[in-house]
Amino acid sequence: MPFILANEVCEKLAVVGFNANMISYLTTQLHMPLTKAANTLTNFGGTASLTPLLGAFIADAYAGRFWTLTVASIIYQIGMTSLTLSAILPQFRPPPCKGEQVCQQATSGQLAILYGSLLLGALGSGGIRPCVVAFGADQFDETDPKQSTKTWKYFNWYYFVMGVSILVAVTVLVYIQDNIGWGLGLGIPTVAMFLSIIAFVIGYPLYRHMDPAGSPFTRLLQVSVAAFKKRKLAMVSDPKLLYRNEELDTSISLGGRLVHTKQMTFLDKAAIVTEEDFVKSSQAPNLWRLNTVHRVEELKSVIRMGPIWAAGILLITAYAQQSTFSLQQAKTMDRHLTKSFEIPAGSMSVFTMVSMLSTIALYDRFLVRIARRFTGLDRGITFLHRMGIGFMISILATLVAGFVEVKRKQAALAHGLQDKAKSTIPISVFWLVPQYSLHGIAEAFMAIGHLEFFYDQSPESMRSTATALFWTSISVGNYVSTLLVSLVHKFSAGPDESNWLPDNNLNKGKLEYFYWLLTGMQVVNLLYYICCAKLYTYKPIQVHSKDNESEEDGVELANASKV
Repeated sequence: MPFILANEVCEKLAVVGFNANMISYLTTQLHMPLTKAANTLTNFGGTASLTPLLGAFIADAYAGRFWTLTVASIIYQIGMTSLTLSAILPQFRPPPCKGEQVCQQATSGQLAILYGSLLLGALGSGGIRPCVVAFGADQFDETDPKQSTKTWKYFNWYYFVMGVSILVAVTVLVYIQDNIGWGLGLGIPTVAMFLSIIAFVIGYPLYRHMDPAGSPFTRLLQVSVAAFKKRKLAMVSDPKLLYRNEELDTSISLGGRLVHTKQMTFLDKAAIVTEEDFVKSSQAPNLWRLNTVHRVEELKSVIRMGPIWAAGILLITAYAQQSTFSLQQAKTMDRHLTKSFEIPAGSMSVFTMVSMLSTIALYDRFLVRIARRFTGLDRGITFLHRMGIGFMISILATLVAGFVEVKRKQAALAHGLQDKAKSTIPISVFWLVPQYSLHGIAEAFMAIGHLEFFYDQSPESMRSTATALFWTSISVGNYVSTLLVSLVHKFSAGPDESNWLPDNNLNKGKLEYFYWLLTGMQVVNLLYYICCAKLYTYKPIQVHSKDNESEEDGVELANASKV
């Protein structure tokens, strides 16, 4: 575990040091308009969170998690090196502009280098993100009762370690980028990424490796095709008549076999045995016509997770504003701690990280023990309850953000600075602390709960893929942010050039309306999530007994002893 967590520290330091202040790089170094820069970042974030599906497929089906992680880290390293060189060499960015003169935007060639670097970063993230969490959790043996209940602690530790590295990135690295230079500011995380690769590879002999069990997408497709082919068959009277083959499922059910559930019975037809289902020369079934109950239940598990997955999208959309519009708010406010020291705007997310880390520590050390007395559950509350708490706190975060924006604009108007976009408004940047902190608390509940949910409720042979679903919700959330910003920018434009989200002067906008729009959407989303959570069925699994293999295996809900 120390090697895996050390890798995560360096990797996250690199990723966040790469992204935390990137909007400042795009607007001050490449001279992009604000909305274009914000959409570039959310599009990159969306793509980087979508590629984990590809990385998860490669890991689960062919390469395994270790080698996928290693190769993906090298690809990410190349992308970071490219961006660092473009920040150092002046010919790769437009000339600096002074005063109020119109800035020259980056040329197509300069943007090509930027987008190429971001694309390599997105591809690298695609292999790292779905595998690093699952690979760490793989180090616990689920058939050992002493280890199986420790995975929830691992998720807390994973997020805590990740949070510490993010904290360093948004303070030290952002300060270097703003005050010393972008070459050094991007060079440090590039070196950190290189060290993370070395640390991870050195630990190879110590890891518990899980062999790839074939393409999970192929199995899901086989069940779908078989069910479609047999759609006209009458359902069997007794589920015990459905096809089971322990030998066939051995490689994909090391921790236990999934048992039949009563939902989505139309898929059960894929497990009805007919004469045409077996290959003539052997007893092996034609998997495009006949599948085991375990394989059918794999598909059911994935489908059940869909509505919960969708509920996480809007929270990410709200969270994404911290690195775009909240950061722009901070740039207009008084950020001085002393007369000579000024907090970089990109470092405001330190309050998100501190609140997230504090919440995780309190949750792990105190809240779990208190909740355990009432619920009897080892982890205190279920991950569905944990996610619900995160949703409610996120609603409060965007609601507060709207009122703070009203306060900021009132200060600008009172001091005659409404028309001066680049002037500092005499209002403390610490007015933004509540919204940043509430987002951090929400993430401590929602993000970890979401991650636990996908890992715990997914079929064991698809855990990289399931972790990728966590990142795809982030991807879609970023894309929804891009779409929402674009639509609001377009349809809120007035004939007098007014706009909720103006490109050049936030003081003349209506950013508070945008925050409250997000608040309303999240309220509707919370109601949707509550309905989904109440209707959700936990996967039932037939657990292999490690103490006495001859005894009949016990059937339990996957959450019975862990959730």
